[in-house]
Amino acid sequence: MNEFDFIRRLREQTRSRQQSSRLSVGIGDDAAVIRQYSDRDFVLTTDLLVEGIDFHPQTTPPQLLGHKALAVSMSDIAAMGARPRWALASVGFANDVWDSNFKDDFFAGYLGLADRYGVTLAGGDVSAAPQIVIDSILVGEVTTGRAVLRSTARPGDQIFVTGSLGGAAAGLKLIELGARMGSERGRSPTVREGNGSQQEADGRRQEDSDDHSIQALLLRQLSPQPRVGWGIVLGEEHLATSMIDISDGLSSDLHHLCAESNVGATIDAALLPLDEHAVQLCGRRALDPLALALHGGEDFELLFTVAPENVSRLPKFVDGVPISHIGEIGNAAGSVRVSEQSRVWELAPQGFEHFGHNRL
Repeated sequence: MNEFDFIRRLREQTRSRQQSSRLSVGIGDDAAVIRQYSDRDFVLTTDLLVEGIDFHPQTTPPQLLGHKALAVSMSDIAAMGARPRWALASVGFANDVWDSNFKDDFFAGYLGLADRYGVTLAGGDVSAAPQIVIDSILVGEVTTGRAVLRSTARPGDQIFVTGSLGGAAAGLKLIELGARMGSERGRSPTVREGNGSQQEADGRRQEDSDDHSIQALLLRQLSPQPRVGWGIVLGEEHLATSMIDISDGLSSDLHHLCAESNVGATIDAALLPLDEHAVQLCGRRALDPLALALHGGEDFELLFTVAPENVSRLPKFVDGVPISHIGEIGNAAGSVRVSEQSRVWELAPQGFEHFGHNRL
C-alpha cells in the first residue's frame, strides 16, 4: 500500500461517519474549506507528538496513541471554552512501522475519539520519517468574542480544577518501572475456601487492588480524557474568567495563567484532588501523590477561575466529572503560593519543559 492508497482508504472511512454540513472540501484536495458564519470565531490549535520524547512505541499501544494525539488537541480547544469541530492529522512513519498494522490501529483510536465528539477529520499529510512524528491540528468554534483566555483572571477570582491530579504522571512513573497495559496477574479478587490462610487471601486481594490501580494510572497517561463538556459549559455559560489545560503540570500551568493575567495565586494543598489510585500506591512504589499533583503533567484537566458571584452557578458535575475549589487569585503578580496547614511556601514551576531540566 502506498501513501495515496492509504489516503483514499482513509477518505472512504470518513465518508461513512457523521460529516459537518459546513465542510465544503475535505480529504483529497490541497486544503480543507470550511464555511464561516459571522457570529462564530474559529479556534485552531496544533500539537506535536514525537517518538522518544512524548511516547515510546514499545509501551504505547497504537490505538491509544491515536486517541491521545487527538485528545491533547481537544483539551486545548476545551480550555478556550470552544467546541471541537474539524481536525487535520499529519503523520511520519518509518518503513517498518508503515508495513505493519500500526497506522490502521492508530487511526482507529483517533477516529473513535473523533466520533464521540462529532469531530470531522478533514485532511492531513503522510510522510516517511526516521521515527514516528504526529502533528495534530484541531479547529473549534466559539461565539464571537467569547473565547476564554489565560489573560483575564482577576484578584478575588476563585480557582478550580476538574477531575483529579497526578494520575498521568504516576502512570508514566509506572511505565518507567516496567508496568504495561493488560499486565494484570489475572487473579480473582476473592479466594475460595481452602486456598490458604486469611493472611494469604488479604495479600492476594491487595495485589488485585494494586493491579486495578496500576491499569487505571496507565490509562490516565496513555489514554487521557479531554474535558470537552466542562469547557463548553464554562465558556457558553460565561462562568470562567480565565482557563488553561493542565498539560505541563499544575505548578507550571498556574504560573502561565498568572503571568498572562498579571496576578498571583494561593492554593491549598489540602484541597487538591489527588488521584485516588496514586494515593493507594503511594509508599509501596515510592510515589508522592502531592508532588505528582503539583508538578506532574498530562492530566489534561482544566484549571480555571471564577468570579466570586458566579461560584454558586457552577454545576457539581459535567459528564460525570466533578470539580474542586483549590484556591484564590491574588494581587501579587507572578507569586504562586501553596498553603499546607500552617505553612505557606512559594510554588516554583517544576512541570515538564521541552529542552529544559524540569522533569519528574
